[in-house]
Amino acid sequence: QVQLVESGGGLVQAGGSLRLSCAASRRTFSTYTMGWFRQAPGKEREFVAAIARGGTITRYADSVKGRFTISRDNANNSVYLQMNSLKPEDTAVYYCAAGTGSNWYARLSYQYWGQGTQVTVSS
Repeated sequence: QVQLVESGGGLVQAGGSLRLSCAASRRTFSTYTMGWFRQAPGKEREFVAAIARGGTITRYADSVKGRFTISRDNANNSVYLQMNSLKPEDTAVYYCAAGTGSNWYARLSYQYWGQGTQVTVSS
């Protein structure tokens, strides 16, 4: 079992930045692909970004490319999402996820999920 706890959400004006953090409970953190997903009201949970176990490979949703950066610190069992140039459409609950599936873009590839952190971007 892996427990994930997100932090760093909040209210920010459009064009601003936030950095989300996700702390994992297990020493085996480095064996999992880590992902960030988000869910806006009335919408399905969608992929945002993912990072390989070693941190050398990343993937992003087209909507966040060039604005968001995912990174991880395996020594501290943590993954981060730096979000710049935020837009009102980025408003959502952001979830951290850990998994072993091969399709990083799919929710089913992730076995463990955090409780989410709210990000609100005002116009």
